[in-house]
Amino acid sequence: MKTHFASIALLLLPLSALADGLDKGRIKELVLEAIRENPEIILEAVGIIEARESAAREAASAEVLSTQREALEQDPNAPVLGNPEGDVTVVEFFDYNCPYCRRVKPHMEALLAADDNVLVVYREWPILGEGSVFAARAALASRAQDKYEEFHWAVMALNGRAEEDSVIRAAEQVGLDIAQLRRDMDAPEVAAHIETSMRLARALGFSGTPSFVIGEALAPGLIEADQMIELVKQARAAN
Repeated sequence: MKTHFASIALLLLPLSALADGLDKGRIKELVLEAIRENPEIILEAVGIIEARESAAREAASAEVLSTQREALEQDPNAPVLGNPEGDVTVVEFFDYNCPYCRRVKPHMEALLAADDNVLVVYREWPILGEGSVFAARAALASRAQDKYEEFHWAVMALNGRAEEDSVIRAAEQVGLDIAQLRRDMDAPEVAAHIETSMRLARALGFSGTPSFVIGEALAPGLIEADQMIELVKQARAAN
C-alpha cells in the first residue's frame, strides 16, 4: 500500500486541491479522509495503478522484442537445439544451478518430441554463483568439440550443485578433452554470449531463471510441456 500511496493520492484528490499547492502532510490527510469515507475506492485505485503499470511493462517488453528479435532468435553465438529452420523459436534463459531449470528438462524434451518445427535457443545466464559461471563457460566452450547438447544434459542431470569439480566430471563422462575445454572457456565468444544474455535479460525485465521468450510471449518461471506447446501454437498462429 505504501508503494502506491503517492499514486493513489493523485487519483483521489480533486484537481482543485492539487492546484492549491497543498503540502504533503495536508495531501495525506485528505487522502486518508477520502478512504475512511469510501473505503472501497482504495481497491479501485490500486487496480487502476496496477493496470497502468502492467500496460507500461507490456509496452516496454513489446519494444524490446521488436528491437532485439534478431539478437534473441538468430544469434550465431547461441547454442541451439531442434529444427534450425523451425517456424517458431523458443528462447530459454537458464542457470545450471537453478532447480526449476533442471525440472524444465523433461518438458523441453517433450516439446521437441511433439513438434519437429521448433527451434530452441539457449541463453546461458549464470546468476547463481561462481559454480554457475564455471558451468556456463564450460558448456559454451564444449561447442568447439561439438558436444554442447550432450554436455548440457549431463550438467543438468548432476546430483547437487554444478561446481568446478562436478562440471569437469560431467565433461569427462561425455568424452570432452578437458585441457582443450579449459582453454576454450577463455575464448572471447564465451564471455560475449554471457554478456549478451545479461543485457537481454535486463532489457526484458527478467529477474530469475528459467525465463522464456516464445513469439510475443514472455514466460518467466517454470513452464511445463503443455504450456510450451500452447505458447508455440499461439506464436505459430500469429505468424
